Amino acid sequence: MKRVALVTGGTRGIGLGIAKALAAAGFDLALCGLREEREVSPVLAELGAARYFRADIGEQKDRVRLVSEVKGAFGRLHVLVNNAGIAPHARVDLLEAGEDSFERLLRVNLQGPYFLTQGVARWMLEQGRTDAGWSGCVVNVTSVSATVASTDRGEYCVSKAGLAMASRLWAVRLAGAGIPVYEVRPGIIRTDMTKGAVEKYDRLIGEGLVPQGRWGTPEDVGRVVSALARGDAPYSTGAVIVVDGGLTLPRL
Repeated sequence: MKRVALVTGGTRGIGLGIAKALAAAGFDLALCGLREEREVSPVLAELGAARYFRADIGEQKDRVRLVSEVKGAFGRLHVLVNNAGIAPHARVDLLEAGEDSFERLLRVNLQGPYFLTQGVARWMLEQGRTDAGWSGCVVNVTSVSATVASTDRGEYCVSKAGLAMASRLWAVRLAGAGIPVYEVRPGIIRTDMTKGAVEKYDRLIGEGLVPQGRWGTPEDVGRVVSALARGDAPYSTGAVIVVDGGLTLPRL
C-alpha cells in the first residue's frame, strides 16, 4: 500500500513543486487549497494519484474537517507538509502597518499550520501505536524571512519566524515517538507570490545577492521535501534545510 502525504497549498507554486516530487517518489497525495476543485482539475490529472480537499487552514473548522476527510479518503497518513501561506496584500512600512493584515497573516501562516500539526500528530501517534511498520514526518515550509528582516512586510517575517519556532517545538514533542519534524526554508523562488517583484529580484540577483546567481524554483524545494518524506534524514529532527542558493550565507 502506498504512503500518503498531505500537502497544504499543493496545487500551485512551491506546493505544486513539492506535490510533483512526492508523486514521482510514489506517494498518494492529499492536496489542500482554497480554489474550487474544477479550477485545479488539470493539476490533479497531471499528478495522477491525488485527491483535492478544499479548506482554509486559517479556519479551525476547516482544519478539523480536512483531517477527517483525509482520514475518510485514505485511512492513513504518513507525511504532513505545511506549505500553504499568504503574503500581505500590500507592502507597508512598519510605522504605517495596520493590525488587520498582521492578524490575517498570523492566522494563516502560523496558527493554521501549528494547529493542523496538532490534529495530524494525534492521528500519527495513533497510527504508530496500532501499526508497528508505520513511519512518518512533518515538514514545515517557512522562508528566509524567518531570519531576514523586511521592514515593509513585517507581518510576513513574524509569521515565518513563528513557524520556525513551531517546527522546533513539534520536533521536541514528537521525537520520542519517532516522528521527525523538519523546517525547509526557501529563498527567492519564482512563483505566483513573487511575480509582482520580478524586476526587483532580477536586479538584486544580477548584483550578486544570490551566490548561485539564479532564482530558485518550486522543483528545488520539492526535491528537498521529497528526500525528507522518503525518510532520508531520520536522525535529523528539528533540522533547518535552507534552499536559497546561498542568499543567507554570511559574506564579506
